[in-house]
Amino acid sequence: MSRVLIVGAGHAGATLAGLLRQAGHRGPIELFGDELDLPYHRPPLSKKFAEGELEQWLRPAEFYREQDITVRLGEHVVTIDGDGRRVRTASGEFHNYDHLVLATGAEPRALPVPGADLAGVVSLRTLADARVLRKCLEERLGLAVVGGGYIGLEVAAVARSRGVDVTVVEREERVLARVASPRLSEILAAHHRRQGTRIITGAEVTRIDGADGRVRAVVLGDGTEIPCEAVLVGVGAVPRDRLAADAGLLCAQGVVVDEHARTSDPRILAIGDVTRRPLGTGALVRLESIPSATEQAKQAVATITGAPPVAAEVPWFWSDQFDLKLKIAGLVPATPHTVVRGDPATGRFALFHHHGGMVTAVESANSPAEFMAGKKFIASRTRIDPARLADGAVPLRDAIVH
Repeated sequence: MSRVLIVGAGHAGATLAGLLRQAGHRGPIELFGDELDLPYHRPPLSKKFAEGELEQWLRPAEFYREQDITVRLGEHVVTIDGDGRRVRTASGEFHNYDHLVLATGAEPRALPVPGADLAGVVSLRTLADARVLRKCLEERLGLAVVGGGYIGLEVAAVARSRGVDVTVVEREERVLARVASPRLSEILAAHHRRQGTRIITGAEVTRIDGADGRVRAVVLGDGTEIPCEAVLVGVGAVPRDRLAADAGLLCAQGVVVDEHARTSDPRILAIGDVTRRPLGTGALVRLESIPSATEQAKQAVATITGAPPVAAEVPWFWSDQFDLKLKIAGLVPATPHTVVRGDPATGRFALFHHHGGMVTAVESANSPAEFMAGKKFIASRTRIDPARLADGAVPLRDAIVH
């Protein structure tokens, strides 16, 4: 019976541990986590951090006991000995493995400006971060969000919904510049502004000013000061691949893996946000999403147990902003041909991006049927008629070109 060590107790690592048992693996499973909390759901940290219980465990403690999964919380793995097939923790202990799986995730990118270490300046990745942010909202502190990505906009939406003054500062000329189409960026920015969010684009934060050790203003390159008592830094995330790189594994802004979650060492796998993975086009992509982490966990199970390979899935993720339930599938091209179905003014619409008559991505809001259809179109490389697809009176199935 092979011994499996999983480094990283986030969604990817915890999912893998459970799926291994479900697949019939009877060997020892050890799950190492830097944090002291059991594995938990991370999406609520930005989407629902102001309400309810933050501690939404992926599995109760009894599950790990019943499944004979050893969970080592607060234990940091510092080195990998690939030749000896063992890892060493910060406490100096060695643990042997037959299969090692790296699920170390990503961490918030630092904001390299003076004042970034002031009290009230936070990033958002852990339960501890979310607790600090929740306290800021409870005290109704004015909030500046540095970075107009999905995390920043989700937090801004929650804060505005609680009546907090919010200013979003984005370095690019539009929000979501790296991950969304220009049309979706335009729609979401307008929606936020209608809800009272101030959005400043094309602006660089040069410093954060404070008083008595606490933030009081964000200062932009043109000298503009944005008064605030709290700052969320959301300028992206970087893969936590130092452990892998130090072990000699192939890394390129993330641990490089194949479609079976294997690294350059056949006994070491990697899954989740730390990886750069192929998506069928030959290009390597780093996806930060729960569906991607779950898919790679399934790939790792198949590799470890010798089961048939897992079929590739269409990448997708979701976001909640005010009353908009956003679902996105596929990778949005830089200059897409876009069909708009529905009316963005009503908050119910779908943007179908296509090339050569085939849908390559769909961005939807409050339109589950359009999202599911778009996801299927992408997977099956279905040819569509753009004009019929844009006509909401035409059933989605009748937009297919036979």
